[in-house]
Amino acid sequence: MDGIINVNKPKGITSFDVIRKLRKILSMRKIGHTGTLDPLAEGVLLVCVGKATKLAQDIEAHSKEYIAGFELGYKTDTYDIEGVTVDKKENFSVTLEELSEVIKKFIGNIKQVPPMYSAIKINGQKLYDLARKGEVVEREARDIFIESIEVLEFDGKKGILKCKVSKGTYIRSLIYDIGEELNTFAVMTSLVRTQVGEENICKSFSLEDIENLKQKDDLSFITSIEDYFVCPKINISGEKNHTLFLNGNTLIFDGNDGMYKVYYENKFLGLATLKNNRLKGYKYY
Repeated sequence: MDGIINVNKPKGITSFDVIRKLRKILSMRKIGHTGTLDPLAEGVLLVCVGKATKLAQDIEAHSKEYIAGFELGYKTDTYDIEGVTVDKKENFSVTLEELSEVIKKFIGNIKQVPPMYSAIKINGQKLYDLARKGEVVEREARDIFIESIEVLEFDGKKGILKCKVSKGTYIRSLIYDIGEELNTFAVMTSLVRTQVGEENICKSFSLEDIENLKQKDDLSFITSIEDYFVCPKINISGEKNHTLFLNGNTLIFDGNDGMYKVYYENKFLGLATLKNNRLKGYKYY
């Protein structure tokens, strides 16, 4: 069983809880998720099964879309509603026009300082472990890309944003920074990941869906590597080339540089990269 599952993660459990439940449902151990979602968050969590786990980093690199709720006027140690309130600002006034103008500052390539409550490691220690001990350490700003931010709702205090962002973007930090620019505070109150790459929440499966389908021996919830990756096809010929490719050797092949799906006698063999007319299997072959 190899492939990718678009799981609709429910609110209130960790991403690893999803993996643990899937291991039980699918009766297999080799399962991993791409792009962690906090317990507060819900929505698209792409899970790799079997040999597809080799491609987890490639899938995680795709852009992501979120719908996030926020509230102005206070901040917490976690930047979201589940944290401890550490400061408040009672008197503030923010209009929709002012919010829209501030948001423009965050579009494009920007630097973002990750929150203390995150899984990033500094000197071998996860930030959230240090944060739980009451320690705050200097965090280096990271390069991220914000493709778009749209205000879906705003009443002067509470609102909803729709954001399309690069890998490594913390929506909690984005909302915190927007609050700072508005000369007040802002806290994330909800988060739904609606899309990762081309995988949309509309095509996702709940854990209950997956369990019910598996009991019927229906594996339609798994997308194969062949179907998931959208790239040109290459057909190799000759038993020798077939064997060489499967053994990880490089083949001479005339074509444009890039990623390809490789076939032999109409059978999908795996993925490969072509560079300077040299074709070599890529992670899954």
